[in-house]
Amino acid sequence: MAAVWVALLIASLVAATPPAKWSPDFAAARAYAQQRAGDVSFHVRTERRGWSLDADRGVPSASVIKAMLLAAFLNQPSVRRRALGDADHGLIDPMVTRSDNDAATRVHEIVGGVALERLARRADMTRFSAHPAWGLSRITARDQTRLWLRFESFVARRHRRTALRLLRSIVPEQRWGVGKVPLPPGWKLYFKGGWGKGSGLVDHQVALLRRRDKRVAVAILTTGNPSHAYGMQTLRGVAKRLLRRLR
Repeated sequence: MAAVWVALLIASLVAATPPAKWSPDFAAARAYAQQRAGDVSFHVRTERRGWSLDADRGVPSASVIKAMLLAAFLNQPSVRRRALGDADHGLIDPMVTRSDNDAATRVHEIVGGVALERLARRADMTRFSAHPAWGLSRITARDQTRLWLRFESFVARRHRRTALRLLRSIVPEQRWGVGKVPLPPGWKLYFKGGWGKGSGLVDHQVALLRRRDKRVAVAILTTGNPSHAYGMQTLRGVAKRLLRRLR
């Protein structure tokens, strides 16, 4: 009897984990994206492969760059080897979890564009360009998945758990798009969004999904949306189609 239960347990774990040949439903996601208003680009990356639609299109980063600001802050020589204090958390926690712009501006003043460019080089982001106004920095979907597939490896070892915790703790009112896509048991979602102040002109999301040693990075970047609500719908529609085969 014990052997039967062990066999059932192993079968359930295997069923919940994408096989080596797992792939997103790229055709469905592309068809959906191409019939949406505005411009949509995306890239999906695993350890083995990548799938893309216009993935090298450069767009303003908006608040997506706050994940890079987080990593750059935690990598500072004055921060990387010490415990984080209340002042540190007073900046990085609201910047990530509720996308606080004032906190992001303060962090940007501390780390500067040079630190962001350095991080981009480490992650092999070939088309990233920092801007003095952080939300106007240029990103591409392909570059973002290069960073996000192994996001914590680009963060000082002492602070990796903190970085991932913050990216899992986005406030409920900002958990749209990929944050609304049901995931199979065992998968954890880490993500950050960026949008243009209610206009819908820019609506982006970048994400890492992990289950044990399995990883999937997704970047969906949209511009020219008729409204913010429309952009959120596009993000969810693309993400749902890309990720549904995880089941």
